Amino acid sequence: MNQTVAKTFGGIFILIGVVGFFSGGMTMTAGKELGLFPVNIVHNVVHILIGFWGLNASRSLAGATTYCKQAGILYLALGVLGLIPSVVDGLASVMPIGGYDHLLHFVVGGVLSFFGFIGGSEQAA
Repeated sequence: MNQTVAKTFGGIFILIGVVGFFSGGMTMTAGKELGLFPVNIVHNVVHILIGFWGLNASRSLAGATTYCKQAGILYLALGVLGLIPSVVDGLASVMPIGGYDHLLHFVVGGVLSFFGFIGGSEQAA
């Protein structure tokens, strides 16, 4: 199951990163993806890299489980950081994490962490 989760999230992250380039995220100034999530070129590249990490990790059960754990923790940490106004303001010019990003980060981090630490680690048939 973790391999499917890693592959799915990897594909979604790549798609989000590519779409972000078309929603105003081609520069360092933040555009809005879906009108809710601030993105810029750095944010889009990071999404694409995390997506490729997921696709690569999905090739083995151990890799997929590690991806789910590490990416889950990363996104939960980003969710927490998104609640701290001084951090959000400080990162705004480099990689915006304002708007509704922190809520999405909590959801993504929770799902990935669940599969990495609790569920879905059995070997696929």
